[in-house]
Amino acid sequence: MTDDRTATVPQGIDARSLEALLTRERAAWIEGRPKSVALHGRALASQVNGTPQHWIRQFPPPVPLTVERATGARLHDIDGHDYADFGLAGTAALWGHDHPAIVAALRDQLGRGSVTLWPNEDHVWVTEELRDRFGLPCWQFAVSATDANRFALLLARVTTGRDRILMFNRAYHGAVEQTYAVLTEEGVTPLPGVDAGGVDVRRTTKIVEFNDLEALERELAPGDVAVVIAEPVMTNGGAVVHPDPGFHAGLREITRRTGTLLLIDETQTIPAGPGGCVRELGLEPDLITMGKWVAGGVPAGLYGMSEEVAAAAARYTQHGDGGLGSTLASGPLAVRGIRAVLEEVMTEQTYAHMNHLADRYGRAIEEVVATHRLPWHVGRLGGRVMYAFTPEPPRNAGQPYPRSAALREALWLYLANRGIALDGMSGAALFSPLTEESDVDRHNELFAKVIAELVE
Repeated sequence: MTDDRTATVPQGIDARSLEALLTRERAAWIEGRPKSVALHGRALASQVNGTPQHWIRQFPPPVPLTVERATGARLHDIDGHDYADFGLAGTAALWGHDHPAIVAALRDQLGRGSVTLWPNEDHVWVTEELRDRFGLPCWQFAVSATDANRFALLLARVTTGRDRILMFNRAYHGAVEQTYAVLTEEGVTPLPGVDAGGVDVRRTTKIVEFNDLEALERELAPGDVAVVIAEPVMTNGGAVVHPDPGFHAGLREITRRTGTLLLIDETQTIPAGPGGCVRELGLEPDLITMGKWVAGGVPAGLYGMSEEVAAAAARYTQHGDGGLGSTLASGPLAVRGIRAVLEEVMTEQTYAHMNHLADRYGRAIEEVVATHRLPWHVGRLGGRVMYAFTPEPPRNAGQPYPRSAALREALWLYLANRGIALDGMSGAALFSPLTEESDVDRHNELFAKVIAELVE
């Protein structure tokens, strides 16, 4: 029986070959991982969908990749298979799984205490470095990027006295209720599959397409939006969506003119460089948020703010916490990890290595695409590379283009069955300071083979 998802196949790919490859690779995955299959069977009795996080069921394997340990930029599963890890936990493991500088710092701090509710010198060093690196004067700690975004959005409403936020269509900003929304012909609605019984996003949220300054101007004109939250380069639409020339200048001019704050979420875009897109693109936001990668694997988030927002935060929390922060935010273990990342890992030398590997990876894909005359393009943001099934990059994430879940799954499974693990959600590749060039070359060899098998 034909897989329904192969009904729409990107141009240049043979549907029957795709179906056959999917069937073969799914069977190979199951046959080669009996321990993972058994453990997943146990998990079904105590976890929703048999996974510790609900979204793992959206990843390609028929049963999850069950990791025993992770070293360098490699994963080792319980069935004895090794994988070059190009997913890197969606940037959470961007520096590798056991970077020596981070491991040494965390081990030392474990002997000194992991949480105290009191500050130490590392807290001051980190916030001074963040101020100098990203340009905003005042910083606070959170446990995740989701919390950082939630707190930053709250402070934007406090600062401006306005209730609504504006986001770009299909951007992802963590598990923040106001951003679980999408733009449709009927207007703003909850994301498909999200129960409308939660936050009423029609009341809280406005949405426009990325790169659409005219729509942005229209939606901000009434003066009811507290803040625009934006990824400076969109990374979650199945492609890398870059800003048009002049887009960020226009975004900043319109927000300032309408009294709207601007929040830049650097959680996914830090592969752009040691100062993220804020430095690379010369941005001047009122708020910055980040998480995942910041503490080398220890849960942590950060949010920076202008003096105006910091003053509002001080007033807002004068007689209580106001819903900001948490007991584990700014714990010394996480902060020691952040310091190690900023001081010893996020260097120009590190990024030069990551960019070299990304160049090598991206060029090889482009050569295969050109050889087979596939109407695809390769998207790139520093050490992040992904390909999408259109000739030209989309200008926004709402723009219709073939996403082909079946082809993504087929490519992921083919590579993973041979020791290469891409990002499970998007198929993107990330490059760490511990990624080895031989693993890049192995990917490139396999990618050429699987595309030769799938083309018409």
